[in-house]
Formats: sequence, structure tokens, C-alpha cells
Amino acid sequence: MDGTILVADDDRTIRTVLTQALTRAGCKVHATSSLVTLMRWVEEGKGDLVISDVIMPDGNGLEQLPKIAKARPGLPVIVISAQNTIMTAIQAAEADAYDYLPKPFDLPDLMKRAARALEVKRTVATNRKDSVEVNSDLPLVGRTPAMQALYKLVARVMNTALPVLITGESGTGKSLIARAIHDFSDRRSLPFITASASDLDGLDGPAMVLSRAKGGSILFDEIGDLDATAQARIVRMLDQLGDSAPRIMATSQTDLGGRIDAGEFRDDLFYRLSGVTIVVPSLRERVDDIPLLAEHFLTKAERDGAPQRRIAEPAMAMIRSYSWPGNVRQLENTVRRLVFTAAGDDIAKSEVEGVLGNQPAMEPLRGGEADKLSAAVARHLKRYFDLHGGQLPPPGLYNRILREIEAPLIEIALDATAGNQAKCADLLGINRNTLRKKITDLDIQVTRRRKLM
Repeated sequence: MDGTILVADDDRTIRTVLTQALTRAGCKVHATSSLVTLMRWVEEGKGDLVISDVIMPDGNGLEQLPKIAKARPGLPVIVISAQNTIMTAIQAAEADAYDYLPKPFDLPDLMKRAARALEVKRTVATNRKDSVEVNSDLPLVGRTPAMQALYKLVARVMNTALPVLITGESGTGKSLIARAIHDFSDRRSLPFITASASDLDGLDGPAMVLSRAKGGSILFDEIGDLDATAQARIVRMLDQLGDSAPRIMATSQTDLGGRIDAGEFRDDLFYRLSGVTIVVPSLRERVDDIPLLAEHFLTKAERDGAPQRRIAEPAMAMIRSYSWPGNVRQLENTVRRLVFTAAGDDIAKSEVEGVLGNQPAMEPLRGGEADKLSAAVARHLKRYFDLHGGQLPPPGLYNRILREIEAPLIEIALDATAGNQAKCADLLGINRNTLRKKITDLDIQVTRRRKLM
């Protein structure tokens, strides 16, 4: 690897590690903790590649990308960020970053990307053009803790080879999550294939699916609906994957655990697919995102040639209070209908009543949140024990399980209270000193910010 690399990160350890690794690889390195210094180097013509953090003491690294592109067209920028959300990845793509890695990153992986960036002669805009166009309309909108947790998980897994199982109710956007994982991963230039039961028919069906994927990604949509024959073909196909295998993803709106217990779904297929399980929350579980989504769909409809509309406050209150059994898909269809049927610029409450009154409302949920959570934990623990093939798991299970549950609970509570530890402790019902100790013991990062929700 040959070239001069500019590294900008406020973490001294990361600067040191990158400087040492890149220097050993044959590169010259200039490292700084200041975006001002980075931009001075860029404007002076230094560097063949930039590796930059996002949140810096003197600004936002993403906001510098247009300035870098203007000063040095074609200079590739690899963005690294602890803000591990899919929105950060999307923003990096839209800002024409050459590549994006969430922290903590794998150093050998970053080195490979840096080498590729130095070799590629195409412009940054060309490298990202297709990805931006594909994802411009993805309704991955939401600031609620549930969606932020989902973004972080997606960002962590998108550049791994692990199979991904995406579960959630109909209309929550499961296939969109799968598409986003592909489009913002290393495989984005390779095919994304959605395989149906008919695609697997015949002796050559699985081979044809693999041939079409060409090392990209294969999505089995609503895999719980496939019959036993199709499931068996997928198992055989997955067992024959080689080194250049495509990324395997699947979606399901049914409880596969329940179907396994009923003998309707193969447990060996489930274990092959669930390397990482992503649960997409229903719309009623993220009510605060409904206004954001509604505004998104209003803007999208206007861009498609529909009249400009606004949703009056009483109408929005009714939209928020609805149960949305069809989730985001139902909300989008409802907003589009209101846009075209509204009598004036402001969509009134009565007009919302007229549309929603003709749609089915969801029955009240049986049992409380605690019942649903305990059932989900019980299923997870049963599968964990089953994975050990009749042997007991390693000792210390109690503390490991508590840590797995406690860490995300505190992270989500901190996010909901904008990093205010006093409010978070009150929300959780624990002493503030206890919260501080748990934050330290669990290595939880706390960021104070002004609440935007």
C-alpha cells in the first residue's frame, strides 16, 4: 500500500493505532485531533486518502465532506464513527463519502478498505451514486429509542458475513431493512436477490439462485410461509456455500419458535438463518415516530406530483392514537389517500376520521408488556440451552443473562432521557450512584444532548 493518509480523530489511541498500522503498510501518515488542521492539509494538497471521525471537538466530520470534495475533487474519505446508526451511514453516503465504518471497527478490514480506496481511480461521486439513488426513498425514519437501537444493530452487522433474520409484523419495513443492509455494505455493487419458493423448484433451482446472486445478497422473504420441501432445499443450499458465498437474509412476520414447536418449521434452518436476529418494532411501539413518518410521506407525495398538504394538530393527534395494525405501510397509504381527498391545504380531523373509520382497528393486546417480554426471554433462553446439544452452558449463566438484559435497558433509558443520569435513575427507579456504577461496570457510553423528540 502506497500513499499519504490524513487521519482525523479526537481519540489519541485510535490515532496511534492507525498511524502505526498504516506506516507499517508503507504509507505516510499525518494525524490530527482537529478538523481545522485536517482542512488545512487538504487545501494544501496533502494526502491521497482521508480517514475521519464524525464527532470532533471543533465540528462534525460529515459536514466537512462537501468542502473536501470542492477543494480536492476525487479525494476519497473513509468515515469512522461511534454514532453507530444507519442514519449516519445514509448521511455519509449522501455526503459522498467513499466508505463508512462504525466503531469499534476491525483494523484489518479498515486496512483493506484504505488500500482499495487508494487504488480506485473513480471519483467519490461515482462510487456512491448507485447506493444513494437506491436508498433515497427508504422510510427508515425514527428518533425513538426502539429505532435507534435497531439502527445501531444494523450498522454493526452490515459489513459482516453473518446471516440475518429480520422479524416483525406485516408492514413494519422488514424487507427495507434487508435492502439497507445490502446497499450500505461491501456488497452494494453486487446483486440483491429476493428468492421465492418457485425460485427453489427443481434440482437446479438453488444453484440458479446462487448464480444470480453472484456473491451479493439473497433474501428469503416471509420464510415462515415456505413449505417443508422449500425449507429442505434452503438447508441443502446453505450447507453447500463456499468462500464466495452471498449474504443470506430472511424475514418473517410469524413466530418461528412457535412454528418449530408445532413441527411446521425446521429448527436446523432456523439456526442457520438466525446468526443475527433483528426485531423491527411495530408502529404502536414507537408512537413518537408517527408525526415524522407522516411528514416524510407528505413530502414524498408532493415530490411525486401530489398537492402540498399539512396535517392539522387535531388530525395528527388522531393519527397518533390509532393502533395501525398495518404499521408503516398502512400509514403511508393513509397519508397518500388523505393528500388526494382533503378539501383544503390542511388535512382536518374529520377527514382522518373518515379514512380511518373504514379501516380495521387492532384488537387490544392480550396480556401486558411484562408477559410478552417474559415469553420472549423464555424462548430465547430455551434456544440458548438447545444450542449446547444436551450439554450445560458454561458456568456463570445468571450474571451473563442479567448483563445482556441490563445493558440495553440502561442504554435505551439514557437515550430517552437525553443522557440525563438523574432523570434516568428516576425513570429506572434506582439510586443515581447505583446507575453510575452500572454505567462504568457495563462500559456504557453516555452522551448529554438536547432532546430533539
